[in-house]
Amino acid sequence: MIIVSACLVGYPCKYNGTDNKIEQIYQLIQDNKAIAVCPEVLGELSTPREPAEIVGGTGEEVLDGKARVMTCKGEDITQAFMIGAEEVLRIAQQANSVKAILKERSPSCGSTMIYSGEFNQRKIPGCGVTTALLRRNGIEVVSEESI
Repeated sequence: MIIVSACLVGYPCKYNGTDNKIEQIYQLIQDNKAIAVCPEVLGELSTPREPAEIVGGTGEEVLDGKARVMTCKGEDITQAFMIGAEEVLRIAQQANSVKAILKERSPSCGSTMIYSGEFNQRKIPGCGVTTALLRRNGIEVVSEESI
């Protein structure tokens, strides 16, 4: 079973209440080959919500307690991102998942690029919180842009 970002299959769970539906990934759900998850919703964040970025590093540093996830208004929502990542890992382990297709540039799901933490649209190399946790637990994470 493959784990996929819920926004990629049409769930309106992006921070702005929209989705990033990709038909090819949606078909994985229809064929019972994938499970859709949104770490931010699983972390009990509302939709819509303020944009958030990792400040002071990447998802790896968030897991290590060296960086934080902040909203554009300065609210620290690191704990919600950690809870959501842990819940996605639990779901993946229960489903015996070894692969995930997650939304690039997301502070949760980004696999190669995330936003800089300065809320200026600049991208930096790195991964999101959920991606970092999944990888630490042996689950391959790829971007929707790589399929």
